Amino acid sequence: MSSHQSRGLFCALVLVFVAGAAWPENAGTTFPASLNAAQIVEQMERRNRSQTEELKHYEAVRQYQVEYRGFAMTLVAKMEVEVKFDASSGKSFRIVSQSGSKFLCEKVLKRAVESEKEASQDTGATALTPANYRFHLAGSESLGGRPAYILDVDPVTESKFLYRGKIWVDAEDFAVVRIEAEPAKSPSIWISRTLIRYRSAKTGRFWLPEQNRSETHVRVGGTAVLTIDYGTYQIAPDGQHRNAEH
Repeated sequence: MSSHQSRGLFCALVLVFVAGAAWPENAGTTFPASLNAAQIVEQMERRNRSQTEELKHYEAVRQYQVEYRGFAMTLVAKMEVEVKFDASSGKSFRIVSQSGSKFLCEKVLKRAVESEKEASQDTGATALTPANYRFHLAGSESLGGRPAYILDVDPVTESKFLYRGKIWVDAEDFAVVRIEAEPAKSPSIWISRTLIRYRSAKTGRFWLPEQNRSETHVRVGGTAVLTIDYGTYQIAPDGQHRNAEH
């Protein structure tokens, strides 16, 4: 791979997006009273505030994988990462293991972890709120046996942590259950297009990320697919977590 191709591949693979929400596999599909986009977004914000207040601590082991196909070659890298969240201190990451292409591990997977660290330090700048997005109600459908609203989202500013596309919002819990979008801002001229597909799952009463998949098409040739499987969450109530520390 030439130096120009290497730089193109590096720029094409450093982007990662993290969001939050999900849908459970139960309940009927009867829709509640119809709401407009502003009312749906207001309920989303209310649910997010409630979860932020209640969710104190969790742990999980994530599986990161990136695969690049192009220039008559295939490169793959994997990384296992332990993630801990605490309401008082935020998220911490510890790499448990890594394998495959050292180049992709260093320049893509570790950058993905660093990107989430950066985004988590200013959640207000990445949140699905009217400050960051314009919303339009596009319709509704059933997801996993539950009714969901479909909203078109368009970023107010061209930020690398924002996106444009569609979100699916659970019509009962007002959690974002699915995202299909593109980055609001491309990180490099080497990238022709990046498609993001995101979904989550409900653990107890909390909606948390389940999988994030981004497929990037490189202008000079090739496709890179980054997948993050978020693993099984171990959630500790605030009191239990504090007792465990002492």
